[in-house]
Amino acid sequence: MNCTLASLSGLTMDCETSKGGIKEVYIANYVASAATAFKEALDSATSASTLSGVTWYKYDFRRGGGSMSSSLNIDAANGTNYVSTDLVLNFGRMNLKKWTEMKALSLNELIVFVVDSNNEQWLLGLDEPVVASAGTGETGAAKTDSNAYTITLQANDDTYPYNWKGAVPTAENA
Repeated sequence: MNCTLASLSGLTMDCETSKGGIKEVYIANYVASAATAFKEALDSATSASTLSGVTWYKYDFRRGGGSMSSSLNIDAANGTNYVSTDLVLNFGRMNLKKWTEMKALSLNELIVFVVDSNNEQWLLGLDEPVVASAGTGETGAAKTDSNAYTITLQANDDTYPYNWKGAVPTAENA
C-alpha cells in the first residue's frame, strides 16, 4: 500500500543568512471559525487577506526573550502523526499586570501569530487551540538574576507552524 500524501520536490542549498529568535508575538482568544478561515486562506494561497474575526493583542519582550521549537511526533503502529510546537516567552520584572496576563494566558485557548527574526510569519493553533503547558515566576537570588515570568504555549497541529504571507495583525493594544 502506498500512502504518499504529498509530492516531493527536493531542496537546494540555501546560502542566505539566518537569525534565531522572535521579534513579535500576537495572541487572540481561539475562535474556531476564524481558525478555519485562516487555514482556508493558506490552502488557497490567498493569505494576503486580513487576520480578521479575532481581537489580537501584541506581546512585547526583550530581545532574546522568546523562542519557538517544533517537534514531529510519529507513531507508525497507531498511525498518528502531528507536530507539537512550544512557544516560550519570557517577560522581565514580575508585577501585577504581568501576573494577571500570565493567568489569562494559562487559562484560555488561543491562536498565536509569531514573527521571527527573519521576518517570517507563523500561525499556531489552526488545527487545535494553543494552550499553556508550563510556566514559572522567579525573583532570582542575586542582583543579576532574572526576575521574570516565563510561559510556554503549546500547539499540537497537523503540521509545522503555518507560514503566513499576509499582513501582520492589527493589535488592540498597539
